[in-house]
Amino acid sequence: MMLIISIGIVIAIFIQPSKQDGAINVFSGGTEALVDSHKSRGTEFMIRCFTSVMIVLWLVISLSLVILSAY
Repeated sequence: MMLIISIGIVIAIFIQPSKQDGAINVFSGGTEALVDSHKSRGTEFMIRCFTSVMIVLWLVISLSLVILSAY
């Protein structure tokens, strides 16, 4: 189960759109990186939610396994 969730997290992170342009603007003096009012919509929002849910699920299962292995 952990392996499947881990693979799902990696895939979800890889299919997210790149935010590299914002990082470049920080070093070149662009103001878009300082005041980022862009909100996720549609598919991008769903991918972000899916990634967040997968990470929380992975953390809960990991902590549960640690607790169960202690007893």
